[in-house]
This record gives sequence, C-alpha cells and structure tokens, in this order.
Amino acid sequence: MKKIFLILGAMAICASAAYAQDEKKTEEEGYKFDTVKMIPITSVKDQNNAGTCWSYSGIAFLEAELLRQGKGEYDLSEMYVVEKTYNDRAMAAVRTHGDVSFSQGGAFNDVIYCLRNYGMVPEEVMRPGVMYGDTLSNHTELSALTDVMIDAIAKGKLKKLQMSSDGEPLWHKAIAAVHEVYLGEIPEKFKYNGKEYTPKSFGESLGLNADDYVSITSFTHHPFYEQFVIEIQDNWRWGLSYNVPIDEMMEIFDYAIDNGYTVAWGSDVSEQGFRYTRKGFAVLPATDGKAAGKVGSDQARWSGMSASEIADEAAKHPTPQRWVSQEERQQAYDNWETTDDHGMLIFGKAKDQMGNEYYMVKNSWGQYNGEFGGNFFVSKAFARYKTMNIVVHKDAIPAAIKAKLGIQDNSAKATKKGKKK
Repeated sequence: MKKIFLILGAMAICASAAYAQDEKKTEEEGYKFDTVKMIPITSVKDQNNAGTCWSYSGIAFLEAELLRQGKGEYDLSEMYVVEKTYNDRAMAAVRTHGDVSFSQGGAFNDVIYCLRNYGMVPEEVMRPGVMYGDTLSNHTELSALTDVMIDAIAKGKLKKLQMSSDGEPLWHKAIAAVHEVYLGEIPEKFKYNGKEYTPKSFGESLGLNADDYVSITSFTHHPFYEQFVIEIQDNWRWGLSYNVPIDEMMEIFDYAIDNGYTVAWGSDVSEQGFRYTRKGFAVLPATDGKAAGKVGSDQARWSGMSASEIADEAAKHPTPQRWVSQEERQQAYDNWETTDDHGMLIFGKAKDQMGNEYYMVKNSWGQYNGEFGGNFFVSKAFARYKTMNIVVHKDAIPAAIKAKLGIQDNSAKATKKGKKK
C-alpha cells in the first residue's frame, strides 16, 4: 500500500511538473489560435473618423450573405446607407422634439431598413471621403453643422415649421443638402456591369429578403420568447429583437457559425479586455478564481492574484475566462456597464492553446489594425457578457428555439405556398 502511495505521489509530482512546463510554454508563446470554423467574407474596410460602424458591419453582413448564397462578391456602399439613415434620423429627432437623439450612430436595423425601403448601391457609385478629396470618412465637421441645426429646430422655440411647396419641411431640405455636400449625391440612376439601375432595383437584384433577418438579444427585464425594443439611443427606429435566455443566445451563435452563417454582432467594448484587439484578441479574464478549474488551470495560482494582476497576465497570454450568469449580464446593462458601443461581424470559431473558445471577428478599423489584418478573436465568455444584440438569418436559428419564438421555417413556408398552388 505504501508503495502505491509513493507511486501515486510521484505521478502527481510529474503531472504538476508537466503542467508547470506547459503553463510556462503558454506564457512564453503568448496567444496561439487554432481555427475551428471560418466562413468566407469580404475584405476589411475602414470607417475612419466617423461613428458608422453599424453601417460597415451591417453591409459586411449582407456581403457575406451574398457570398453564402453563391451570388458572388459585392462591395456595397456604406455611405449610401449612412446618408439615407442620417436624413431619416433627423426627421425622427424633430418629430419627437429632440427625444430621439440625432448622432452619427445607428443600428443593424438601419441597414436592413434601407435594403427593404431604399435599396442599395455599389461602393463605386458612392465612396467615402470623395466630397473633400479623401478616400476615408471624416464626419467631424459634418456633425458640427447638423447637430446644431437639428437642435435649433427640435429644441427651439418655433411654434410652426415652414413647409416647401411639395410639402417637405424646409429644414429637412436644408439638412439633406448638407449631407449631400459632405457625403455625396444620392443617385437616381446609375450603371453597374453594363446595366442601368435605380438604388431600389439594384437592391432587389441582389435577391436578399429583408424579412429573413432577425435580431436576437437576452435580457430579463422583458419576457423571454417575445420581441421588444432594446432601450438604447441608437435603436431610434425602435427595431424589435427576440428575447431568449443567455444560453440559447450562445447556442444561436454556435449553430449559425457551424452551419455557415455569419453573425452581425453589436457589443459593448468598454471592458479592459477589449483594448487588446490591437494585439488581435478580446477577452474576459476570470478575476475571482471561480472559472479557473474549467480550463485545467492552477486554481491556487489564479485565485491568489488580484484582478489587476490577472488583467496584466491576460494581456500577455491566455488565462481562465469569466463565465457570467444571466443575472450578471442584466445587472451590467442596468447599471450602464454594458452599453451599445460597436457593431462588428462574426465569421468563425477558434480555440487558444489553453482551450478557451473564441469567435473570429471582422472589424471596421482598417486592415492594419491589430495582428490579423483588421480581424481579431473575441472569447466566447466576452461575447456572452457584452453582446447587446445579434442579427442572423432566420435559418441560422436552431429549430427548437425558432419554434419557441414563433418564427416559421423558410422551407416550411415554401412547402405551404406550394400546396396552395
């Protein structure tokens, strides 16, 4: 028996030594990612000095959908969507006397709304920055003008607004004119690949059905399996999102990617762990030692560190990740820790050498941002905690969840239509 204990003790020492060597190796080599699944996407763009991530990520999502559906590679104009949205948001701000804010921000819903109601145009028809001799956007001066104009009308002391002969408010014509000066003229017609289009007919030629795309979120201040308006300023069109439990939201993430669908991802990016995106990753390190055992880490070591020490470690190499509860996620939203900051595109899955799971993210900060050509890896733990909402194709939702939400399967809809004929 004593011999057995000695053998077991020796094995434990060897295992501990082997683990220590592996951990030291992890620290020395930094972050190493192994791709699990990667979906084709278009190239990384640069929103530059403009709060238009929502348009860039929304357009990236539609371009990825065109690739997925075998329709080829498109480069769609973000500025067309931006100008249409700015004009609409200005009208909403005035109609609500400023209760709807006017800003450069927006939501994925604005891109889908534009596709449905206004169509699309190619990038070559409306490019960023051309009106002031640049190739990238800078909306600082534009906003300096239009913010003041909208405030003067929406929050001013006017009792009645002046209307033009065609029934459009004169102030709105003025705002649209300023947008045209800085963003470019919205074309009535244009030629693309030898054919003439209007924005509406070009959008229809893409063959994307705006009704196929839905927003998903996870909060407890509204009932699960129902739709509600997420209470954030940039959701100014009051777009609806389906509400599901946090575990089911993550199930949708994984099911979508596993089945070849990209995910438009809206997230808070104020966490310290997001600052590492310039190194190519965003993480949510566990700072209380509770998550350490999930990835085989040395529990004593991690639980003995302070939060700042673990954060410093996480900047250099993989660490255990924090796996939040539904209640923690809700609390972060209610106390303004989780806010609507940034829109991106998720197009794959990966793992680090410690076993932590990640999503592959396409950003809109240019190809030279970070170590992966403008893309980065976000830990699944971070996405679980900080996701505001996602937009996916209806068919990217598992059937059981789709049934709970009352979303009809496209194939079922097609069969039903065929029977009627």
